[in-house]
Amino acid sequence: MNKTIIAIAVAALGFIIGLGLLGNAIKNRNKSENTISVTGLGTKPFTSDLITWSGSFSKNNLDLKSAYDELASDRKVINDYLLSKGIKQNEIVFSSVDIQKQFRSYNDSNGNYVQGEFSGYNLTQKVSIESKEVAKIENLSRNITEIINRGIEFTSSSPSYFYTKLSTVKQEMIASATKDAKERAEKIAENSGSSLGNLKKATMGVIQITAPNSNEDYSYGGTFNTSSKEKEASITIKLEYEVN
Repeated sequence: MNKTIIAIAVAALGFIIGLGLLGNAIKNRNKSENTISVTGLGTKPFTSDLITWSGSFSKNNLDLKSAYDELASDRKVINDYLLSKGIKQNEIVFSSVDIQKQFRSYNDSNGNYVQGEFSGYNLTQKVSIESKEVAKIENLSRNITEIINRGIEFTSSSPSYFYTKLSTVKQEMIASATKDAKERAEKIAENSGSSLGNLKKATMGVIQITAPNSNEDYSYGGTFNTSSKEKEASITIKLEYEVN
């Protein structure tokens, strides 16, 4: 009989402990669900303050030294032209010379590709400029035909635009996105008759820099537009609050 009483007591104790654990689980579950998750958006328009531009020029000749001398002559003309437009010498960078051998090629009667005799050397060099005088370099890139009119085979690329104070923009956007998210959370809590508790978690998205009013797609790793002088940066902040 004693064994029976002990068994009943153990079972009762186990039942009570089980009820306690179940109650704590329900309490903790309700507590974890009693939260608000919101996402805030921060945006900031800005104008680029740094520009880069580049172009390339080339010469062809059967003799390598002659080709190099001709390229050097064009390089001086280009350098002098850039200086005449107010570009500083330390902003002008010429790359190393790329040398390629050229061959006359053709397809034979069977349609097979045939590399023919040597036709000369093709030498190419690149010139690039980095400057904070954005308007000046923009104007230069648009009027580069002046170099072509001097008999130089010159190919110009489109300028690229950057911003040197991006860290300041990021801080302003993060503050704006955080404020936006908190205001959303407060509104939700107010409409449900509750109040915000402690902040449990904050997750920041990646910065996206696009041209204003463009249809550029955001990317997982962040978009960084360099083709537009005017830009708009955006970032999202996800906040999770406890609700009282």
